[in-house]
Amino acid sequence: MRDAFTDQLDAVHADLARICEAVRTAVERATHALFTGNAAVAEQVISDDAEIDRAREQLEEHAFELLSRQAPVAGDLRTVVASLRMVGELERMGDLSVHVAKIARMRVPQVAVPDDLVPMIGRMAQLAEEMVQQAGEIIRDRDAARAADLVPDEEELDRLRSELFRTLLAEDWQHGVETAVDIALLCRYYERIGDHALSLATRIVFVVTGQPSRED
Repeated sequence: MRDAFTDQLDAVHADLARICEAVRTAVERATHALFTGNAAVAEQVISDDAEIDRAREQLEEHAFELLSRQAPVAGDLRTVVASLRMVGELERMGDLSVHVAKIARMRVPQVAVPDDLVPMIGRMAQLAEEMVQQAGEIIRDRDAARAADLVPDEEELDRLRSELFRTLLAEDWQHGVETAVDIALLCRYYERIGDHALSLATRIVFVVTGQPSRED
């Protein structure tokens, strides 16, 4: 009986890692659509988000079933409760990827990011995707020690967002209001993806050690 329960908890972790990989793919494809003006890829990100939503629903149902039937305590309870919180964050990360894809789709056949801003927005996108990938690995391996590795990336995302906002507000801004709005939103979306990735990683600290994360 206990072995079966342990297997069910392991399955919850595996599901979280799979959803995280689906989110990473969404971030990657949304970014590709953003920089290439590829409407088909943008549409794929938007339509595939329904799969992430369904995966969240299934994991939640499984977790609630474990709570009701097994009455887990201590470390097992931490795992189930943290998983419910993490899957909600993963769904929001998928939604943020959809927002990026919608900006890309809206500007087709043009691209939303001016050439001179591609390096900074591209770096934000790269950091966000890498953080999602790392978070998935941390979830899969339950490697609490690696959670701190995401902090410098989050800090760089914050710096880039601040730098881009200064650029938007500068007197020599030449790209118009529409582009300024797009860039401001993109900065926010990628920053929030990174924030959620760090939150996922720190929740694993709670699962493994019992020490509350900064999100709790």
